[in-house]
Amino acid sequence: MESDKIRLVIVSPYRQVLDVEVDEVIAPGEEGQFGVLPGHTPFLATVSVGQLIYRQGNQLKYVAVSHGYAEVEYHQVIVLLDAAELPQEIDVARAERARQRAEARLSELSPEDKDFFEEKAALDRALNRITVAKV
Repeated sequence: MESDKIRLVIVSPYRQVLDVEVDEVIAPGEEGQFGVLPGHTPFLATVSVGQLIYRQGNQLKYVAVSHGYAEVEYHQVIVLLDAAELPQEIDVARAERARQRAEARLSELSPEDKDFFEEKAALDRALNRITVAKV
């Protein structure tokens, strides 16, 4: 019998962040956002900094994610990431300080500087964490 749920497993190098049954997964891919429903055709995708959203019933839940990979199977999505945080785990004050540091450093750099894109990535991660914490 076909399952009408997807097992979503999110793992970072330090821990298993999540292992839940969900109705839908929406993830930020390098090529754009992608969605997965039960019975989806298997594929492998790269994940970028952003909000991974999963639906349980009518409720949407968010996870702040960093770079990694998603392996989609018919009834399972395994996401291996550099970092992932649930909203309740995010220290908003710390993320705000990281945002301020990155903005200050970026104001002194140009795209030709070797550190520019590192600081831009740090800013993107901080803004993403702040956004997910406030959802």
